[in-house]
Order: sequence, then structure tokens, then C-alpha cells
Amino acid sequence: MKGVYILFLKVYNDIRVRVGSLGFVRFPHGVYAYVGSAQNNVDARIMRHFKKDKALRWHIDYLLSSDRVKPLYAVVFELPKEYECRIARFLHESGLRGIKNFGASDCRCMSHLFNIRNQRILIQRLREFLNLREPIKYVKCIRAEA
Repeated sequence: MKGVYILFLKVYNDIRVRVGSLGFVRFPHGVYAYVGSAQNNVDARIMRHFKKDKALRWHIDYLLSSDRVKPLYAVVFELPKEYECRIARFLHESGLRGIKNFGASDCRCMSHLFNIRNQRILIQRLREFLNLREPIKYVKCIRAEA
């Protein structure tokens, strides 16, 4: 299945992480929402985010490689790829604080990673914005024990 997803993650302490071409980026502690998409197998993409040991390919990989960051869960929308940027712009225009240029190297968005306060309210606002009446698929974070 292809789709657009919101990955919720927690940064446990203020950290600085080298994020590919962005260089060192500061991430204040808190909960974040990352907007992404996958055109082949969205479940596999999300499960990749949950793994610590992986090649660092995307901005989100660099952040998730930190021991002080934990992916929580993802919400998947069965929508075409262009909704990835629509959702990111909606979050930015809603006043959420984004990490400049994060996840946006192939588009004109300000960011695809946002510091958030309330996950449930965010999901409800997205459902209204997207006019979604169908149930949303939830993918829980399952981490293997080391």
C-alpha cells in the first residue's frame, strides 16, 4: 500500500544531531510529528523508521539514530504523494514550530518535522482538513530487544 504518514516521535533531552547536508541541528526536547510518504510499501517504510541500525538515507534517519529519540507510532493516510506537502504546509500554517528545511530537500516546504503539543488534537485537525470520514490506519511502534 502507498500512502502518506505522520510519524510521532519523542526527543527526551535537548540535543544537537548532524543531519546530512543540513549540518548540526538543534532539537529541543518534546514530541514531534514528521510527515512522510511511501509510494510502494508504507508499512515497510514506517517499520524502517523504528529500527536504530540502518543506513542513514533521509533526514529523519539521522534524528532517529540518536539514543535520546524514540519513534512512538505512525498514522497512515491512504492518499497520493502530493498530500505529503499539503499536510506539511497545513501544519506550518497552523502555527506549529518546524525544524527549518528538515525533510524538505526535494520540495519547497519550510519543514516536514514539527514540534507538537497534543497528538490527538493534531490528528483530529488533520481529519477535518483532509475531510476524512474513513477510519485511519494506526501502526504501533514495535522495537526488538537488543
